[in-house]
Amino acid sequence: MAYWLMKSEPDECSIDDVALAPSQTVPWIGVRGWQARNFMREDMKVGDGVLFYHSSCAVPGIYGLAEVASTAYPDETQFDPASPYHDEKSKRDKPRWYLVDVKLVRKTRVLPLSEMRESPSIASMQVLRRGNRLSITPVTPEEWRAVLDLLETG
Repeated sequence: MAYWLMKSEPDECSIDDVALAPSQTVPWIGVRGWQARNFMREDMKVGDGVLFYHSSCAVPGIYGLAEVASTAYPDETQFDPASPYHDEKSKRDKPRWYLVDVKLVRKTRVLPLSEMRESPSIASMQVLRRGNRLSITPVTPEEWRAVLDLLETG
């Protein structure tokens, strides 16, 4: 089992949106970064743990726990000219962009980025590195456990 931190802007897809979705599961659409795409396409497995992170909002941070609920498959938004995620270079017989479905495990207290930065137990997390802009980052088992501990003690 692997662990991931997946960022979403709450205006796009919030933890509450996932909670209201059928089966509390959503497709992780719109990823247009090669490394994040490769994580989904090549590394993520059904059942992997996910830290659901809100970005570009008043209080960025972890808002819940989720899990990978599907293997990777082509992101349909790349083929839709009306979509903000349309990619004219992508072809149905050779898609460029993939996604996985993400299923809510549970909402948690908010673990704000500011608190994350103050916690030595998770100082190694990629999301805390200066200049990190990746929407999906791997999380080590030690970081996962430390985050769960922070969520329980806060």
